[in-house]
Amino acid sequence: MATRQGGAVGRPRGFDAEEALERAMRVFWEHGYEGASLSCLTEAMGISTTSMYSAFGNKEELFRKALERYTDGPRAYLTRALEEPTARDVAAAILEGTIRTTTCPTTPAGCMGVQGALSASDAGREVRELLAAWRNNGCSRVRERFEQAVDTGDLPPDTDPALLARYITTLSFGIAVQAASGVDREELQEMADAALRTWPIR
Repeated sequence: MATRQGGAVGRPRGFDAEEALERAMRVFWEHGYEGASLSCLTEAMGISTTSMYSAFGNKEELFRKALERYTDGPRAYLTRALEEPTARDVAAAILEGTIRTTTCPTTPAGCMGVQGALSASDAGREVRELLAAWRNNGCSRVRERFEQAVDTGDLPPDTDPALLARYITTLSFGIAVQAASGVDREELQEMADAALRTWPIR
C-alpha cells in the first residue's frame, strides 16, 4: 500500500470561493449586516459554517470582504464617473450609476453601503464605523475631483468643492434609500435631473 511522503496535504476546499463571496455579498446587500444570519449566509454560499470560518473568517471579516467586492463590482461606477471630463458630467454619472445599480432587477434594491448597518445594535458598532468610513471615502474622492475642477476653471472659483461633493453624495445615498423603498427608476432620474439643474455655472 502506497504511503504519502512529506508533510500533510490540505484537503481541497471543494467550493468556488469567489462565487461563495458573491452570494454572501448579495445576502448582506439585501438583509444588512445583522439581518444576515450565519445560517442564511452559509445556505446561500452553499457551504458549512466551518468552511465559511476557514475560508473567510468570522461574520465581520466576511462582511468586509463582501464590501470590497461590492466596491469593485456594483459600485465601480464611482471610479468611472470620476474620469468624466467635466465636474457636471462626474455628478451626472454618479447619480446615473447610483440609480442603475440600486434599481437593477437582478440584484437587491438599494445600496449595500447605505443599508448594511442602519439597524445594527451596539454589537455592530465596528461595521457601522466601517460603512461610515466607506461612505466618507467616496465623498472625499468626489471632493478631490471637484477641487481639480475649480483649479482648471471648470467650476466657478467661489465653488466650495467639499460642500458640492457632500451634496452629490448625500443625494446619491438618498436615491439608494428611495430605491430600496420601491421608488422606480424614472422617478429617481427626475430627482437627479432636478438637482443637476442647479449646477454652478462659470
